Amino acid sequence: MRFLRYYLVWLLLGGLLASSLLAADQSLWKAGTARAVITPTEPLWMAGYASRTNPADGKVMELWIKVLALEDSRGHRAIVLTGDLLGFPQSIYQHICAALKEKFALAPDQILLSATHTHCGPVLRGALLDIYPLDQNQVALIDKYSTELETKIVATVGKALADLAPARVAAGQGAAGFAVNRRNNPEPDVPKLINQGALKGPVDHTVPVLAVYLPDGKLKAVLFGYACHNTVMDFYKWSGDYAGFAQLALEKSHPDATAMFFMGCGADQNPQPRRKLELAERFGNMLAAAVEEALLSTPHTLAPELRTTIEMVTLHLGPPPTESDLERLATDKILFVRRWALRLLADLKAGKPSISTYPLPLQAWQFGGQQLLITLGGEPVVDWSLKFKEEFGPQTWVAGYCNDVMNYIPTLRVLKADVPPGDQGHGGYEGAQATIVYGMPAFHWAEDVEELVNAGARRAVAAVQAQAK
Repeated sequence: MRFLRYYLVWLLLGGLLASSLLAADQSLWKAGTARAVITPTEPLWMAGYASRTNPADGKVMELWIKVLALEDSRGHRAIVLTGDLLGFPQSIYQHICAALKEKFALAPDQILLSATHTHCGPVLRGALLDIYPLDQNQVALIDKYSTELETKIVATVGKALADLAPARVAAGQGAAGFAVNRRNNPEPDVPKLINQGALKGPVDHTVPVLAVYLPDGKLKAVLFGYACHNTVMDFYKWSGDYAGFAQLALEKSHPDATAMFFMGCGADQNPQPRRKLELAERFGNMLAAAVEEALLSTPHTLAPELRTTIEMVTLHLGPPPTESDLERLATDKILFVRRWALRLLADLKAGKPSISTYPLPLQAWQFGGQQLLITLGGEPVVDWSLKFKEEFGPQTWVAGYCNDVMNYIPTLRVLKADVPPGDQGHGGYEGAQATIVYGMPAFHWAEDVEELVNAGARRAVAAVQAQAK
């Protein structure tokens, strides 16, 4: 009889302990990380500057892909992948989504591919091929590297998912001031304008920080962003640029953690001054310090609830070039303009159909029912970050260069300033010229670009918020 009482007490205590452990586990996220080196081992051409005349000839640091896998208390999973690349082209994004769906049952809304937009990374298949004088050997090397990259990404995601374990997730925010609006501040004038306190133009100097901690309090991963082109350097050596130095600094300070950078809406923002490696390291250290400040300021713990959604926003291209336009531009003094015109002219004469619309990936994620993250494909100008923060709340995070980087994404203000005759008298790169750089069969987006992106963001945010009901 006494044995039976002891046995019943033991069962009761065991049940209470199991319930307590289950409740504790349900109060936590699960997080996993993995990484892989993606530095090319062959002399590939580098993406980002049309003035380059030869492939890479060395490296400053390794290029990486890094993955953070998250699972909430309901078992809903998502992965964030950051890569030291100019951007993911559409075909690579589609191939990766298909593979992750097949292998891990991840849908596109659960997949976030974020490029750091370093201009010291490799050219990839299907992107920027008009810019460089690529022979068949180089095209073959680019195709080979791109296929290997896809395989490596899928394998690394698998490792991060296998690493899932209980964790705490928290959100914070810092600030760094080295981004300068390049549309309003000519680069040669920037030092004088800084000294005079006379810099102009919109900027977003916030540094979003998502911190992932193990149950014992150790930092497991930190995902952070900044709205500024990753363009301190324009040389011929593989490098993560300032974002690479920021990650190195954080991982030196936190040896057991994975530091991951995402690019904000920095299409019209440049780090200033630049062109010296010590400046890239200085800006990286400044950015790392902003992250450290946010970590020291006790980031807000987020409940283990993750909501995800995606919109494929159909954007319209502006008027296509006519045959006479292409014949005129086929003799342009700028080599990549000539290559673009000759390619489109050949397509036109061969009767090859041309696109007039393009699907822009736009995601909305919400962490803990509070922290909103909106991601945009392409290279969005800083207006988008400021606009979405005004509409959806000041703590909203906005990431660009996600999933598919096909062109710049201007607001109507930028587009109207850049499309001839324009209203500001500058080069018009973000709103018009970049379309040629990216090889699209038009001179610019149609004027409904802002209306369509705004509507897509509203639908995505409404959809992700509705998941709580």
